Amino acid sequence: MSDLASNPKANVKDSRMEADEAELARMGYKQELKRELGLMQVSFSIISVITGIPSLFLYGLNTGGPVVMVWGWLVVSCFTMLVGLAMAGWFNLLGQVAVTTGISFACANFISTACTLGTSFVPTPKTTIGIYAAVLFSQGLTNTFGVSLLHQLNNISVWWHALGTFSLVVAILAKAPTHRSGSFVFRQFIDNTGVDGSGWGDRASHVYVVVVGILMAQYTLTGFDASAHMTEETTNAAMSGSIGIIMAIGVSAVLGWFLILGLLFSIQDLEGTLSSHTEQPVTQIFLDTVGEKGAIVLMVIVIGAMYFCGTFSITSNSRMMYAFARDGGIPGSKFFAQVSPQWKSPIRTVWLACTLSFILGLPSLGSSVAFAAATSIATIGLYISYETFPAIPIALRVIYRSNFVRGPFHLRSFSFPVAIGAVIWIGFISIAFILPQVNPVDSQTFNYSIVAVGIVVVYSVGFWVISARKWFTGPVKQIEAEGMGIDVMDPANADAYEKMPATSTVSTYSKKVEEKA
Repeated sequence: MSDLASNPKANVKDSRMEADEAELARMGYKQELKRELGLMQVSFSIISVITGIPSLFLYGLNTGGPVVMVWGWLVVSCFTMLVGLAMAGWFNLLGQVAVTTGISFACANFISTACTLGTSFVPTPKTTIGIYAAVLFSQGLTNTFGVSLLHQLNNISVWWHALGTFSLVVAILAKAPTHRSGSFVFRQFIDNTGVDGSGWGDRASHVYVVVVGILMAQYTLTGFDASAHMTEETTNAAMSGSIGIIMAIGVSAVLGWFLILGLLFSIQDLEGTLSSHTEQPVTQIFLDTVGEKGAIVLMVIVIGAMYFCGTFSITSNSRMMYAFARDGGIPGSKFFAQVSPQWKSPIRTVWLACTLSFILGLPSLGSSVAFAAATSIATIGLYISYETFPAIPIALRVIYRSNFVRGPFHLRSFSFPVAIGAVIWIGFISIAFILPQVNPVDSQTFNYSIVAVGIVVVYSVGFWVISARKWFTGPVKQIEAEGMGIDVMDPANADAYEKMPATSTVSTYSKKVEEKA
């Protein structure tokens, strides 16, 4: 009996992996990362409603309240789906680092809060930073040991998020002594954006409050681009990456709305929730509905989800940094473009991601709005990258549609309206999330995301003008160059690499892999 007949599933998987390797070779790269992730792992590697919603629930209540949280979620979900459908730099690097900061710092905050339940522990900015460092270290250590471990953890994470969200909402709704009215949940507008009681609704307009209030929804629904970052470790990557993006957004949109409604209907005392001694309104909702022991259980669910989310955020972040380094696109590329031969993991960029995320969390020691700034940086950084980079090929695809070769996943006649809607939405939120969120604006309430974005602009442009333009020639043809004895990671070899003859090394390698498949 042939191998195909004896084990058809394994044969199909091997064929898909060989086809993926051939496609990678066609682009000039050799397979160095281990392909063990499937559609489920790609879809839910980062995007986490139990992370984004609880960590910014207080922000949502104060900036527009229930009506913005409920309906803003639906609007943002729809437009985010357009971006996901339409999308295939440095801004992305900024956004990914800030996303990890937002996720893991929220995890540290919730651990601090959980430690106060039933104890005399009083968290301080210093203790929270210490917990944050420990969280990042453990997440970095998990990522060090390769994709096989991550594969197993991601299976656990998927079920943890799905069952955790359902169990959490059912528990608080079932045990809540009273429930808020539908009018409160679907129509109540709250403007607590003013330090002295006078919010942006008074100073500017309620529309302004709505605009900055959708940050909670948009922040939660970021991270779907992880599917693209991890395609080199995904089987059947051409379809899995694309479908993973759509599944991540769609499932998270449904689960997230379910969670928001459950939390809002379960609020007992609005003022007590907003001014909770725990400093976490979600924790106060747990205490008011299921009691202290039940609240500890629910906090474990939330913290676990945040921890998984942060772990896979580092995974995605490190893969993107590795891809940049492999093309010589970041300082120290030769050092960072290394894959552990034992673990098949880019360990150096894993710890680079952890280090940068920790540094970005340090301003929380001195600014009360540092976390909100980090989430703004994450959102605007990611979406500027989506606008700057995917918008160009999307526009070219529309203009030169007759020359465009479609991949296995495509939108047919919907490509044009989806692309237009996506670019408009990205442009809108790129402006919205650099706006001040608290009135009046001072050193403590200033939205520092615009500063971070400006630093990246100055650095990346300066890096290009001073150095990179002299040696960076675009994505490397790794297989062809190494076949000629040229180290593609050494800038000193830029001239030799640029003058390489048009040999058939890449196509020959790709053809051999395809024939093997």
